[in-house]
Amino acid sequence: MPFGPGKYDDALTAACAMCEATSALLLILDGKRGAGMACHSTIEEMLMLPAMLRHVADDIEATLAKGQI
Repeated sequence: MPFGPGKYDDALTAACAMCEATSALLLILDGKRGAGMACHSTIEEMLMLPAMLRHVADDIEATLAKGQI
């Protein structure tokens, strides 16, 4: 994951402010500026991201398998 501001850093900063969040991960699939991602996080919270993303992926796959989408 690259460090420093990316093409969606402004959107993530706005989302963090709106949600009063200290950390967030933003994934853009088909945005105005193309696909991309932005992450604001402490090192401690970043260490939790792989497990959190695996959990989200498992939930998506389970929902698809049940035909709920």
